[in-house]
Amino acid sequence: MEPASILIIVVVVFAIIVLANAIRILREYERGVVFRLGRLVPATGSKGPGLILLIPIIDKMVRVSLRTVVMDVPPQDIITEDNVSIKVNAVVYFRVIEPQKAIVEVENYLFATSQLSQTTLRSVLGQSELDDLLSQREKINQKLQQIIDAHTESWGIKVSNVEVKQIDLPQEMQRAMAKQAEAERERRSKIIAAEGEFQASQRLADAAKILSDQPSALTLRYLQTLREIATENNSTTIFPVPIDLLTPFLGANQEKKNYGSPSSSSDIVL
Repeated sequence: MEPASILIIVVVVFAIIVLANAIRILREYERGVVFRLGRLVPATGSKGPGLILLIPIIDKMVRVSLRTVVMDVPPQDIITEDNVSIKVNAVVYFRVIEPQKAIVEVENYLFATSQLSQTTLRSVLGQSELDDLLSQREKINQKLQQIIDAHTESWGIKVSNVEVKQIDLPQEMQRAMAKQAEAERERRSKIIAAEGEFQASQRLADAAKILSDQPSALTLRYLQTLREIATENNSTTIFPVPIDLLTPFLGANQEKKNYGSPSSSSDIVL
């Protein structure tokens, strides 16, 4: 092979290597932080998306994704303020908004955010009582998000949301809470029953007052009850007769005595 051909092949190979190191393609959600001779390029900062041209050997680029990262916080052993041992895990949603800071200000922003989330989770939940963790989870999530976001702001990271995912309670505490819930339901049932009795007594008192003002209403009520009993096809019907029904007959007998009725007996036979 002639020396000229060898030279051409070497030049072509060298050109391919140079182009491979000089051309970068970044996706829509990616940005590139460029270092030129070890220094951050201040004029351009982060580049992308699209086709990026670098100076071979001189420029180095670090890819940074701008998509939201969903990070699972491992379960943490926590002792609450009221001395209850629990195990809690959470999930953190964050994204890089300033790629230069995420690369320059912290060595590994993913690992740093994970460690910060774990320590903040233990610190905040350790200052809360168990009842607050179970009933005010939204408030605790907001507090966690504010604390983590304040620390990661200098890294160019925005924490959008933090959610306490699961709280594992000891078996003894679960049984105690079940007994408490059962006692609470029993207390409510007794209160509801007592309230029903109170309302029923009020209605009965109102009904008794109305019947005392209208004696004929009581008679109609007895007749209605007799009709209801008669529809049951019973062979024997025992029906109590109120003394108020005999009052007219007693009044008539008294009038006969006053006017000299020939009857000397005061008994009334029905």
